[in-house]
Amino acid sequence: MEQKWSTIFLLANIIYFWSLMKILGISAYYHDSAAAIIDNGNIIAAAQEERFTALKNDASFPTHAITFCLQQAQINLYQLDAIVFYDKPFLKFERLLDTYFNNAPKGWLSFIMAMPVWLKEKLLLKSTLKKNLQKIDGQVNWHDTQLLFSNHHVSHAASAFFASGFEQSAILTIDGVGEWATASISTGNANELHTLQEMHFPHSLGLLYSAFTYFLGFEVNAGEYKVMGLAPYANEKNELVQQYLNLIYSTLVNVYDDGSITLNQTYFKYATSLRMINEKKFEALFGIPVRKSSEEITTKYIALALALQLVLENIVMRMAQHTKKTTQAENLCLAGGVALNGVANGKLHESGLFKNIFIQPAAGDAGGALGAALAAYYLHFKQPRVIQKPDAMQGSLLGPTFTANKIKDAIANAGLNYTFYNTAELIPETIKRLLEGQVIGWFDGRMEFGPRALGARSIIANPLLGNMQSKLNLKVKKRESFRPFAPIMLQEEFERLFGQKHTSDYMLFVHKILPSYRTKPVTQSKNLIETINQQRSVLPAITHVDFSSRIQTINPNINPKIATLLNAFKAQTGYGVLINTSFNVNNQPIVCTPQQAINCFIHTDIDCLILDGHLIEK
Repeated sequence: MEQKWSTIFLLANIIYFWSLMKILGISAYYHDSAAAIIDNGNIIAAAQEERFTALKNDASFPTHAITFCLQQAQINLYQLDAIVFYDKPFLKFERLLDTYFNNAPKGWLSFIMAMPVWLKEKLLLKSTLKKNLQKIDGQVNWHDTQLLFSNHHVSHAASAFFASGFEQSAILTIDGVGEWATASISTGNANELHTLQEMHFPHSLGLLYSAFTYFLGFEVNAGEYKVMGLAPYANEKNELVQQYLNLIYSTLVNVYDDGSITLNQTYFKYATSLRMINEKKFEALFGIPVRKSSEEITTKYIALALALQLVLENIVMRMAQHTKKTTQAENLCLAGGVALNGVANGKLHESGLFKNIFIQPAAGDAGGALGAALAAYYLHFKQPRVIQKPDAMQGSLLGPTFTANKIKDAIANAGLNYTFYNTAELIPETIKRLLEGQVIGWFDGRMEFGPRALGARSIIANPLLGNMQSKLNLKVKKRESFRPFAPIMLQEEFERLFGQKHTSDYMLFVHKILPSYRTKPVTQSKNLIETINQQRSVLPAITHVDFSSRIQTINPNINPKIATLLNAFKAQTGYGVLINTSFNVNNQPIVCTPQQAINCFIHTDIDCLILDGHLIEK
């Protein structure tokens, strides 16, 4: 009898396993290609292709990311119930044709150049996807596995709402452009999602910000966060900032009460050419040339960066106010590339407009892969939703992890030696090195999904040292000297130092340190380095020139090792705060593998590297 029941139990488990709905989501061919896999609504794995290929913002078909997701889920491609692409190519093609037709003969050369790619690959995307998927697994049976296509903004909205811990919520999605939509308001309720309003191309807050990103000398779809980091070096009351603000509002953009905008298309070229702006008209309007990336950043460019940031914050706030008025929701979910603007997010939270705000940590196109899978599960297959608290993202630690043997092999292949420490030994050893001013490469557990390092692929350092920002930028990260560094901290420190009670698990909110922890106002110098190196708070290395920080709070249930480290650092210094910046150098993706981490360690001034307890010194 006992054997009979054991057999029944085993069969029941097998039936249950195979009854779970397994869905793969894919984003590709624009920027930040990625893959994500869910099992019965639970997120099993997600990763960007760039982490495997080491090509920043890799837009190619995410073969490596898909392979990893399948391995993590312990499933073959042919066993999936559905594979979902994150947008609809036919609607994008409709927008392309409509835009060129309405603007003819402008953009004819761009149209001629775009058509072969669309006719060969993008318009026949279904065939392209099947061909690439069958290279991964030739056993795929398209009668059993459905190939679906989600709407771009639905993918964004689903990635935020269905991963949030909310039963009901308003959803605000703002990006460059999907098929037609550039911003949308939706509502989510249990396993349902409904789009209420959309703003359409060519009028786009995301593209406005990207246009200025280009004008200021940074890379479009990659350098927008640099503009946000540059803006605080100017003063809002500065006459030049106000002049630029007036020019933007009077000439480039009309902003309406509901946050919708119209852009003066005579100044922009993204609709009909391969360029973002009409350079001559921009230069004439602002009285400065398009900045080349190698050129000095003068006060005029800094003032323009702040003016742009203020315009964005105004528009986002109006959109959020209209969303509140339209939905009367207590909760708000944010997604789309603009949702990565932490300064706007912080001000929105401080406004108290919504009781709770959740931002998808992979808010850009990479997160569309996850959103596509979730949208298919809930909206197409009508599956019930089990809400996870605080959210379903698991700290966004959804990428690869590596065994001790693989780590040891990587160290041996590099010709290096290591000392292994268990956690009890590792924490005091790490604290000792931090107090000595060492910069530490911290590689621990599963890799993060999204653009932020959250304590798994991080560079950590002591925030109490005044010269640490310059040291990290110039000798380790090898990037622009003005770029600030973010802190990782205990939740209790967030309230003590910044007066904030909400969580910030994904480093997506910027707030200002309380006046009692500031030292003195920063004097704006014509020399950017002099401005940077001024002491401005008790934690100078993580406080920007306007006293702000982009904060990550730590959840000890998700990352107990970092929480223990922060508590130990607080016991020694009085502050449970560390510098946390991404483990990479300028223009390279965050490291994924032990080999990549070792290579970054060798070629920078990182003092020591800790790979899951294996400590390597130079």
